[in-house]
Amino acid sequence: MRGQRRYHREFRIAAPRWPEPVSLAGMVERAGGPVLDEGDLADAATNLWRARRRLSRLVEEDSREARRVGRYLQAAQRALDEAGLLVQDHDGTTFHPGLSIEVLTMQPDPALRHEVVRETVRPSVYLAGKRIQMGQVIVGYPGDDSEETGA
Repeated sequence: MRGQRRYHREFRIAAPRWPEPVSLAGMVERAGGPVLDEGDLADAATNLWRARRRLSRLVEEDSREARRVGRYLQAAQRALDEAGLLVQDHDGTTFHPGLSIEVLTMQPDPALRHEVVRETVRPSVYLAGKRIQMGQVIVGYPGDDSEETGA
């Protein structure tokens, strides 16, 4: 701008006016109402999570195409992460009743010493630290198989 002052006012170039950067959380909570529906955003994140899990099984077979598609899904996940969207998988975590997840079923497993999330059916999704989708899990607990069958 300093070099512009030596020219007449009519010939000066105006400083560029860039729009304010808007985060994904800011797009959801605009003053004029939500631009993005949180439920739709959570569904998209869940479907991306499911695709990545299924594709990880194909990558084990050493498929070249699966690795390529995996990189696209990884880039999409990275973009969502940078936008403030967190998808939390609960597999293998220790379960206790205070966790904010929905338990679909409890399965006895004599090999376990404490309650553990065996499988995540639907992940928890957070946008800018606020939960927009509660996770659904299957929990394993120490016990024998005869408890489940009623024998």
